[in-house]
This record gives sequence, C-alpha cells and structure tokens, in this order.
Amino acid sequence: MNTPKNKILIYTDGSALGNPGPGGYGIVIKTSDGKLNITFSKGFKLTTNNRMELLAVIDALKKIKDKSSLPVEIYSDSKYVVDAINQGWVNKWRAKRFDKTKNPDLWREFFDVSKDFNFQIFWVKGHNNHSENEECDRLAVTAANNNPIHTDTGYEQSIYNKGDELF
Repeated sequence: MNTPKNKILIYTDGSALGNPGPGGYGIVIKTSDGKLNITFSKGFKLTTNNRMELLAVIDALKKIKDKSSLPVEIYSDSKYVVDAINQGWVNKWRAKRFDKTKNPDLWREFFDVSKDFNFQIFWVKGHNNHSENEECDRLAVTAANNNPIHTDTGYEQSIYNKGDELF
C-alpha cells in the first residue's frame, strides 16, 4: 500500500466589517503529517471582504519558502476566489490584462506568487463547524475588530482612481 505524500494544507478566510470597512484575514497552515500547525492574521483599516479572501491565499503562499517540495491544498469558503481559479475565470481576466476586473492588483499578485506551486484549491462551506475554517474566521474577524493599522493600498487607490469625491 502506498503511503500518501506529505502535503501542505492551507486554510483561509477573510472579513470586512461594513464591506467596505475595517477588514482582516486569518490563515491556518498545517502539514498532513501533523508536524506543522501555525496561524496568523492581519487587519486593514479599509478594505472589502473579497480582497481579504484573496489576500489571505496570497499571503499564505508567500509564507512557504520551498515552493516545489510538497503539494499544496488550499481551502477557502470564498466562492469568488475558488471559482475564479477552478473555473478558469482568472485566466480569462489575465488574458484581457484584468481590464474591468475587480481587484486586478491582487489577481496579478496571485499569479506572481502561485506560479511555482503545485496546488489545488477547494471550497468549504463557511460557518459549518469546519474547525480550521472556524479558526480562520475567528482570526479574520478579530483582526478586523482590533483597530487594524495596515492600509490596503490597492483598495484605497482604486477608490481615488474612480474619481469619487470624498470631501
């Protein structure tokens, strides 16, 4: 009987209070052999839920130094992120240089960060007693609620570039 190869398991969730509003993400990274189990989160002053969902995946992949050593499985409750990747929408957006695509800065960064990984992404139903997803949700909401100090520059620039008058 073949023993399955060890894998890196990434669980992510994003949150934005008010959407847009203060936001955050939560990440759990494990190995399938149980030797690694880390969590982290980050909060932003003004952002959207979809941006936090995608940024969580990007930042989780950035934490992995050896991109080719182990297969990676990513679990997210974001249909936006999972379907964009699995249905090939993001490849179509890329072919059009992300013209008229939401969050083009993050999708470009996703392509740059993910290109050397052997990964699959899976959707999990949120708020459904999935322990890692629940932990990610708790981390994301806490990061959004605790006076986040980081600036989502891509989001804030997109607001100003639309010509919206703020004052």
